[in-house]
Amino acid sequence: MDFGKNTPQQPGGLKQRFVSALLYCTGEMQQLHTHMQDKFFPLQLVEWVLRGISCVILLNNPLSGALILAALLLESPWQALLGMLGLLASTFTAIILGQDREEVSSGLHGFNGMLVALLMGVFSSAGDWYWWLLLPVCLGGAATTFLSSSLAPVLDRWDLPVSVFPFNTVILLYLACTGTSNPYFPNHPAQPPGAPENTNHSQLHVPQLLQGVVLGVGQIFACGTVGPSLLILGAVFLFSPILAVYALLGSGISTMAALLSAYTDIALSNLLGVLGLPASSWAATLTGTLMLLLTGKNLKEYRIPTGKVASPEQNLHSHKQWSAANTNATDV
Repeated sequence: MDFGKNTPQQPGGLKQRFVSALLYCTGEMQQLHTHMQDKFFPLQLVEWVLRGISCVILLNNPLSGALILAALLLESPWQALLGMLGLLASTFTAIILGQDREEVSSGLHGFNGMLVALLMGVFSSAGDWYWWLLLPVCLGGAATTFLSSSLAPVLDRWDLPVSVFPFNTVILLYLACTGTSNPYFPNHPAQPPGAPENTNHSQLHVPQLLQGVVLGVGQIFACGTVGPSLLILGAVFLFSPILAVYALLGSGISTMAALLSAYTDIALSNLLGVLGLPASSWAATLTGTLMLLLTGKNLKEYRIPTGKVASPEQNLHSHKQWSAANTNATDV
């Protein structure tokens, strides 16, 4: 008799299984995406929503989205509720309008609605569990889908992503319309230009600086504590270790792009602060868009078409294959 089938799994086999499972959970999880195509709509919607959450920070991974959602619930259940409601409003609006199914299933029509909802909650001076706020959250989330649909054909001419232009536009209009004394939707005023900061830089220590680097990643989702910020950083690492390193570098080190963004942010803050409005993420959006418009032979070689952008690891792999194919063609 053959007892080979009953022998314990070899260490090498277990290691291979673990590595395979880990690789299955990283990147864009295309196998799961394909597997969900013929499933019931509620199950598909769960995947779309989780991908939409992760798209806020340029990810496309449902497990990363689940980690980020857990971070939001840990930070503030009220903020998590607002974010989910804004995301669902924008996603369902995209479905009703008949937007491209692949874009909807990848969460590309949900993250702007989530950002609008989160910022509405942050700037609201009515406190948590103020149910009137659910109305502008739903309307604002839906409005981002209309703006995204309108901007896409224009930006496609230059192969530029819609990015967070809809979010920045909607949140700016909302805050400008409601102001600080609205009886139903009062908001905190934006910090006026030149206002002194409360931080005493002479008392900063290395642990505080390291904590600030992690918090910088979490603040994308309006998280101001270390625990949720670490979960968000873990979500980024799950999708792409390279992107996680760049997130930390962007949070802690003033690289050239970060310096451009910082100066732009200061200028926009001073400009909009006169009107009592925040600069939001206009600086990063405009800086990123301008950098994508840069031309030149050396830059063109590394420019990835918007529709083919994947995880940094996958982009590097594709670029190596493209370079090798071009080299072989040249040799021939």
